[in-house]
Amino acid sequence: MIRFSRIVIVVVIGAIVGGAVFLANWDMPPPSSMVEKVIPNDRFPR
Repeated sequence: MIRFSRIVIVVVIGAIVGGAVFLANWDMPPPSSMVEKVIPNDRFPR
C-alpha cells in the first residue's frame, strides 16, 4: 500500500509540474473584438 501511495503522489506531482510548464509556455492570443461606445456631448469640456 505504501508503494502504491508513493506512485500516486509522484503521478500527481508530475501532473502539476507538467501543467505549470504547459501554462508557462502557452502563447495564448489576447481576445480581440471591436468595441464601440457612444459618448454623450455633455462629457466634453466646452
